[in-house]
Amino acid sequence: MRRILLHDTQSGELRELRPREPGRVGIYACGPTVYSRIHIGNARPFVVFSLLRRFLAHEGYEVSLVINVTDVNDKIYDAARAQGRSSVELAEQMTALYRDDTQRLGLGRPDHEPLASETIGPIIDYIQTLIDGGHAYAVDGDVYFRVRSDEGYGRLSHRRLENMDQGEGVEGSGRKDDPLDFALWKARKEGEDSFWEAPWGEGRPGWHIECSAMAEQLLGVGFEIHGGGSDLVFPHHENEAAQTRAARGAELASIWMHNGMIQFTGEKMAKSVGNIAPLHEVIDAYGAEAVVMYIASGHYRQPLAFSEQELLDAGRRVGRIRDALRRLEEGVSSPPEMAPLREAFFTALARDFNTPAALASLFEWVREANRRAGGVGDGDLREMLEVLGLGSLSALGSGGESAGGDREAAGLLEQRERARAERDFETADRIREELRVLGWEIRDGPAGPELVPVAAR
Repeated sequence: MRRILLHDTQSGELRELRPREPGRVGIYACGPTVYSRIHIGNARPFVVFSLLRRFLAHEGYEVSLVINVTDVNDKIYDAARAQGRSSVELAEQMTALYRDDTQRLGLGRPDHEPLASETIGPIIDYIQTLIDGGHAYAVDGDVYFRVRSDEGYGRLSHRRLENMDQGEGVEGSGRKDDPLDFALWKARKEGEDSFWEAPWGEGRPGWHIECSAMAEQLLGVGFEIHGGGSDLVFPHHENEAAQTRAARGAELASIWMHNGMIQFTGEKMAKSVGNIAPLHEVIDAYGAEAVVMYIASGHYRQPLAFSEQELLDAGRRVGRIRDALRRLEEGVSSPPEMAPLREAFFTALARDFNTPAALASLFEWVREANRRAGGVGDGDLREMLEVLGLGSLSALGSGGESAGGDREAAGLLEQRERARAERDFETADRIREELRVLGWEIRDGPAGPELVPVAAR
């Protein structure tokens, strides 16, 4: 196994991945709050940590990836109320759409996708442990965490106590012992249609305690990697870490790994701001492979600009790989002189999961293969593409296998995907009709577009 280094937000340094159990790694990444359909910004952590799992599995680790769904939250109540429907119905619908949209990326599913609504029992037990230990207190049906009871508070976000605002506004401010304290349990309010019984009264959990309970239930305490967007460092992840130290006397995770935001018109992409691009619409316009390529093109820790040009460029890079695969010889080994480029690809991923550097090595490999114009096999390229979640390009790239050996149909499919990447939908529709005349139907599935005989529809 390679020595793998990842940036830890808490220490601010690259830290070596050291599993609790040899060969096993647990990753918990915070998933979406399902009050509306997810956007391309929500997809970034899903892609980043799905690809990290692929790389670690390639390196020989047994990986358990957990990405939760927050289906109990103030935003869900508010959105459901505005639509005149139940919060449970809205959350269930948006959870299903989230799974459908991310499935189309072709990266598979996380090993576990827990729902907050199905973890209420462990959440209540967790809160009771904090109360019993003097780290939390109940008042008028609410329960609050005593921030000052955790000596390590602020260690993750590198903030001083006096500079912290939990973002809870004036809600509960009159009941808190200290303005810094945050809600673990919220008493039921008028109009809230989903709630649970607890020793403190009817209500529902706060956001932060949900993730602490779900992570611990599936991965235990002290698991290897806790991930999520950089906007979650404070207060969400700071509060998760504090709750675990207070309740268990240990750190929740060894490495805290945060991806940067996707930026649109100079701001982070957010549903609350309104500058969003729904994931399903981006996939429809550019294709799943282009979306994965776009996200992998930026270092996970850095902001990533979102624009039509960025997606078009990603689509062109996907096209270059498809073209290269068609020229490579299946089952033939690559020349030994190209081995350092493959090694550079994996070395880049082992040093803080540097996907842009890895892609640079991949495309250098492609350029060298093109220069040699023969005698180069596709094995190394297929291996690298699988780790980046782009293995579907292999099926569409070499020899027309996706169309049962029909090279003309496979070529038309490639032209159609390029037209889509360039947003030339008129040409894409025309090619679809040409393929139908030839007896092929395009099916846009989770592994990307494929050609299926019309009779098999």
